[in-house]
Amino acid sequence: MERRLVALLAADVVGYSRLMGKDEVGTLAALKRCEKEVIEPTVEMHNGRIIKRMGDGYLIEFPSAVDCLECSVAWQERVASSDYPLKFRMGVNLGDVLSDSGDIYGDGVNIASRIEGLAEPGGISLSGEAYDQVKRKLPYIFKYTGEHELKNISDPIRIYNLETTPEIIAREPAPGTDRRKKKKAILPLLFLLFAFVCIVGFFYYKSTITRDTETIGSVSSDSASGTGLRGASIAVLPFKNLSIDQEQDYFSDGITNDIITDLSKFHDLLVISSNTVFQYKGETIDAKEIGRELAVQYLLEGTVQKTDKRVRINAQLVESADGTHIWADRFDLQYSDIFEVQAEIVKSIVAKLAIKVSQTERDRAIRTPPQDLDAYDYYLRGSAFYSNRTRDYNNAAKDMFSKAISIDPYYADAVVGIGLVEYAKVSYGWTEFPLRSLENALHHGQQAVELDRDNASAHTLLCNVYTFQNKYELALREAERALELNPNNADVYSQMGWTLLWAGQVDEAIEALEMSLRLDSISKRNAWLHLGTAYYLKGAYQKALENLENGVTTRPDFAGYHLMLAATYAQMDRIEEARRAAADVLRFDPFFQVDSFGTAFKNKDHRLAIADGLKKAGLE
Repeated sequence: MERRLVALLAADVVGYSRLMGKDEVGTLAALKRCEKEVIEPTVEMHNGRIIKRMGDGYLIEFPSAVDCLECSVAWQERVASSDYPLKFRMGVNLGDVLSDSGDIYGDGVNIASRIEGLAEPGGISLSGEAYDQVKRKLPYIFKYTGEHELKNISDPIRIYNLETTPEIIAREPAPGTDRRKKKKAILPLLFLLFAFVCIVGFFYYKSTITRDTETIGSVSSDSASGTGLRGASIAVLPFKNLSIDQEQDYFSDGITNDIITDLSKFHDLLVISSNTVFQYKGETIDAKEIGRELAVQYLLEGTVQKTDKRVRINAQLVESADGTHIWADRFDLQYSDIFEVQAEIVKSIVAKLAIKVSQTERDRAIRTPPQDLDAYDYYLRGSAFYSNRTRDYNNAAKDMFSKAISIDPYYADAVVGIGLVEYAKVSYGWTEFPLRSLENALHHGQQAVELDRDNASAHTLLCNVYTFQNKYELALREAERALELNPNNADVYSQMGWTLLWAGQVDEAIEALEMSLRLDSISKRNAWLHLGTAYYLKGAYQKALENLENGVTTRPDFAGYHLMLAATYAQMDRIEEARRAAADVLRFDPFFQVDSFGTAFKNKDHRLAIADGLKKAGLE
């Protein structure tokens, strides 16, 4: 074997499984054509050598990091400016490898592969080693994203992203060339264009804020501003089950959840969470009243009727202010076409609301169907069981998710489902082996990400697990990725707020938690508890009390709420109420001790501040 230092490029096609599921022949033909017309000649031009072809993935070596990055940029440019229905992610690393019989091995290869998974669609990520070699030699802009722990790599790796996207890169072979001069010549024009965009953006923003404020009217200023930051706001009400078999409720609920998830992927649309809208299930719809309660401009409602092989769906979009019908449609279809109908409903809503949609968001909103619809059915059943939040239902959910995976081992959503079941065991105290359950949850989260890097639920699950393990930096990275994929996920905002709170970033925690409660104010999460704790740490005891009292109604038997109420009452000199709350703490947790509380707080002063209130309330 020969050991040598090489620059490595790992690349693969974004959403390859989804593309193959839609059009196997066309996707494969496009990849072959791209390989012949773009990949091979571009690699050869930059002195590279293709080591491996792995389906939709490539491993390529170069004699220098400069050649490697120049090839990556040229490759992405040519694909972006062509008619190929493909996008690539790329990872660039400089590392030591072992070479044997034309193949290469070692951490250098593994790091390149892991870095590629961190890149955006159409983007390029670099290791710190590669960045150090190119930062002063190539005229590109890079963004440092921090140190990342990569799977099976012992030490954290510095990661940089190529900030200038391939679509707008002006190719420059080297500094000081004629093209550099031309670029300088157009800088004044670019500045004027930038100024124009800023002015237009400012007036658009102001008009949006005004429009939302007038529409919502009675909503609090905090809520209105949260809505105003998005182009429009919508609640998808539970679709009614018109099937003869009432047990088909799980299916109509599943359709509702899927549409909510798909709409949530658009950054210019604020979407209320499924937990909140399901409080209206079975109720008579009053558009104006629900619009006021949820502070949204639009409502989507509908019905579902399912037989063995066919599904009939009616859907209508309503303006909540006056009940005006904006759009309605009826779909009578084969069960196998259910995902196409969901996509059609989402596209129709987005078009009617004039939402600005990037191609990336459009791609993400197209749900990747499982290989077998029976797997989808089991997944919906599992999701319905899981939502009940009891130990028995949790076990039943695991059975359903396991059946889905046995039918389709590549079904990422079902894999996430198993992980959530394992995490729930730890979160709700339903296991005698919490560490084992936490490791299982971590394993399933990582497996789901490997199956589908754009699965927001998988990144949310990893955020939950890393927070439990006090790995706050990793948790926040996963939360940010999840919100990038699904900017309306109340659970992610809630989890991110919890993580920020433990990490000592109180103001940022408040911002995330308030957004979580804007999207979902009724589910049995702990967002109220964490928000109350954050305000307590800022000394805003009245606001802390308001949030804690709101939250204790959702989980009256949870010691955490009574604990923070005891500390808050004590700091407000309401000693009698503080002692009653302290008694409730010991009723739900007889072995509670102040000295063992709050060890996860990164800022020791925060822990001491809460301990002070608890001791004033009479706890020891």
